[in-house]
Amino acid sequence: MVSLARKLIASRNPIPISKSYELGNPEALQPFVPFSRLQETKLLESHLVSLLDNCSSLNQIKQVHAHVIRRGLDQCCYVLAKLLRMLTKINVPMDPYPRLVFHQVEYRNPFLWTALIRGYSIQGPLKEAVCLYNAMRRESISPVSFTLTALLKGSSDELELNLGRQIHCQNIKLGGFCKDLFVHNILIDMYVKCGWLDCGRKVFDEMSERDVISWTSLIVAYSKSGDMAAAAELFERLPVKDLVAWTAMVSGFAQNAKPREALEFFHRMQSEGIETDELTLVGVISACAQLGAAKYANWVCDMAEGYGFGPANHVMVGSALIDMYSKCGNVEEAYKVFVKMKEKNVFSYSSMIMGFAMHGCANAALDLFEEMVKTDVKPNKVTFIGVLMACTHAGLVERGRHLFDVMEKHYGVEPSVEHYACMIDLLGRAGQLEEALELIKAMPMEPNSGVWGALLGACRIHGNPDIAEVAANRLFELEPDSIGNYVLLANTYASAGRWEDVLGVRKSIKQKLLRKDPSRSWIEGQEGVIHEFYAGDMTHPNSKEIKEALEDLIGRLKSHGYEPNLSSVPYDLNEEHKRRILLTHSEKLALAYGLLITDSAGSTIRIMKNLRICEDCHSFMCGASQITGREIIVRDNKRFHHFHNGVCSCDKLLSKCFSRHLWVLNMEISYNLARSGTLQAFCLLQLEVGTLCGFRRDENPVTIGLKSLFQNQFVWQMKCSINFQDYSCLILHPVWLTNADCRTG
Repeated sequence: MVSLARKLIASRNPIPISKSYELGNPEALQPFVPFSRLQETKLLESHLVSLLDNCSSLNQIKQVHAHVIRRGLDQCCYVLAKLLRMLTKINVPMDPYPRLVFHQVEYRNPFLWTALIRGYSIQGPLKEAVCLYNAMRRESISPVSFTLTALLKGSSDELELNLGRQIHCQNIKLGGFCKDLFVHNILIDMYVKCGWLDCGRKVFDEMSERDVISWTSLIVAYSKSGDMAAAAELFERLPVKDLVAWTAMVSGFAQNAKPREALEFFHRMQSEGIETDELTLVGVISACAQLGAAKYANWVCDMAEGYGFGPANHVMVGSALIDMYSKCGNVEEAYKVFVKMKEKNVFSYSSMIMGFAMHGCANAALDLFEEMVKTDVKPNKVTFIGVLMACTHAGLVERGRHLFDVMEKHYGVEPSVEHYACMIDLLGRAGQLEEALELIKAMPMEPNSGVWGALLGACRIHGNPDIAEVAANRLFELEPDSIGNYVLLANTYASAGRWEDVLGVRKSIKQKLLRKDPSRSWIEGQEGVIHEFYAGDMTHPNSKEIKEALEDLIGRLKSHGYEPNLSSVPYDLNEEHKRRILLTHSEKLALAYGLLITDSAGSTIRIMKNLRICEDCHSFMCGASQITGREIIVRDNKRFHHFHNGVCSCDKLLSKCFSRHLWVLNMEISYNLARSGTLQAFCLLQLEVGTLCGFRRDENPVTIGLKSLFQNQFVWQMKCSINFQDYSCLILHPVWLTNADCRTG
C-alpha cells in the first residue's frame, strides 16, 4: 500500500495539501496555540474530508487517498467513508476499488458500512447492498438512519416493494428511528413510487412530526394519481405553505385537466405574496394552454416578462409559451416566441414542430426539422412524433415512411409504441388499412391502445367494419371501460348500414353501464369569460339570440345548397330527427355565439371542443367561413382546423380554392356527372404536389381527399389522366359549377 501511495504522489495535477495541517511540523504550528496530537489528527481528518469534497475526478481522489495512507489514516472510518461517498458520486464501480478500501479497514463503523451499502443501492445490484446489510447485522453493528434510507431509496428506485416493507419492519423492530423525520419521509416516497399510496398516507398520519417535504410528497402523489380533492385537503391543512407546495398544487391541477382551479390557486399564491419561479410559471402556462383563451395567453406572457422570466433568455418558459400559443390557435405568435429565443433546446424545437403539425402546417414542420438537424440540437422521441404527425395530417405517406425508417439509423432514436401509433394513423388515414394491420403484427413490442385506436379511427373514416372489429376486440381487452371504442365501432357499423351490429354494440354499452362524455364546445367571450355549450343544450342566457343567429346562418347556407350530412348521426332514425340533432351540435352553437359577440367581419372566431369534430360540422364550418368572411379556428381532441374562405387547413392537401357551390353536390348529381363525362363542369383545383410524385392512383391524395370531402364515389369513377412524373404543381382547369349546372348535369 505504501508503494501504491508513492506512485500516486507522483501523479499529474497533484492536490496541494496545506503544510499548516502536516503532523509534526513545528513551523506550521507556531502561529497557533499548541494542540494535543489527538486534536491535530482531527484537524487533519477534517481537512482531508474537505479536500475530498472538492474532488471531481478519480485521479484527484486517488491523490488524496495516497496522502491519507502516508499520514497513517488508512483505518480512519470518518475519512474513508467520505472517500467511498465521493467514489459513488463520480460513478466509480463499487468493485474493486471502493470495496478493497472497505475490506482493508479492520474495525468498520456503521458509517463506513453505510457508505458502501449506499453505493450499491445507487449503482446496483441492489441485492449486494442487502447482503452487506445482513453482514453488518451479523457483526452486531447497529445501522444508522442513513443505512435504512439508502436501502429504502434503492427499493423505491427499483420498485422493490417487498424489500421496502422489510426495511420498514427493521425500522420498527430496531425502535431507534420511530421519530426520525428523514426515515419517514423516505418511507412515504418508497410507498408512493411503488404504487401503495394508502400505505404512504398511513405512514404520514402516524408521524409525530412532519415537515414541508412530508406534506408536499403526498400532495404530489395525490396529484399524479388524479385525486386533486385529497391533494387540496392536505394542502389546506399544511401549516406553512412555501413555494414548492403552491407549485405542486398549480402543476397538479394543470396536469389533471383542471385549468381554472390551477389559475385560482395561482391567484391565491400571488395574494399571499409568494414569489414565482420558472416551474410555477410553466404550470400556469400549461393551464392557459388548456383553456385555449387568447386573454389568458397574453396575460401569462406579460406576467412572465414582468417576473423576469421572458422567453428570450429562459428556454423552459419559452418552450412552454410556444406550446401554449400553439394550443390557443395562434401558431404565428408561437413562432414569434421561437424566433425571439436566444437559446433553443430540443424541447423548443419539438414544441414548435408539434405546433406546426397540429395546425396542419406540414411543410413548416418538416422545414424546421431539417433546420434543427443541421444544428447541435439532436432530435428526440417527441420531435419524431411531431414530424410523423405532420406527415399524417398532410397525407405524406412516403415522407413519413422514410422518416420512420431512418430515425434510429441516422439519429439514434429507437421507435417507441407512440411512433408506431403515428405510422398506423398515417397509413390508416391514407386508406392503407391492410398495410397498417401488417405493421401492427410486425411491431417488436406489444401494441397499446393508442396503436389499435388509430387503426379503429381509420376504419371509421374509410368504412371498413371487418378490420374495425379486429382493432375493437383488442381495445376491449386493453380498455374494457372506455366507451369511445364502442362508439367508434358502432359508428363504423352504422356507416356500413349494419344496424343489427350497431344495436349489439349499444346493448354491450348498456350492460357495462358505460357513459359517453357529452360533446362540449367552449369559446372565449368578452373580457375573457369562457362560455360552454353542450349538444342540444339551450340553457345559455343568450339562447334566444343564439338560436336566431344559428337559424339565420343555416338559412344563408341552405340558399347556397347546404344539406346536413345525415351520415354523421350514427343512429337508425328518420331523416328529420337526424337533421334536428345535427343542427344543435355544440360547435354550431358556439359558432353562432361567436358571430353574435364579434362585429368585425375580419375577426377570427376560436372554438375549442372536447371531442372530434364530425363531418357535417366540418362542412358547416367551411361554408360559414366563406359566407361570413370570418376565419374560424376549431381545436378538437385531435388537431386544429383553420377554416378560411370555404377551405379547411386539413384540406390544403386537396385544394387552395373550392367553388362555393361545389361542396354542396350530392352523390346522385356527382355520379351522373361522372357517368355522363361532363367533368369539364368541375371546379378550379390547385395543389402543390412536388413531394407526392410516384403515388399510385388509389394513393393519390386528391382522389382520397375528395372522396372523404364529398362523401360519394364519383371521384373514383372519373376518367382523368394524371401524370406525377415531373410535376411541382397539379392544376385542373374546369369552369365554375353553378346550381344551374347541377340541375342540368
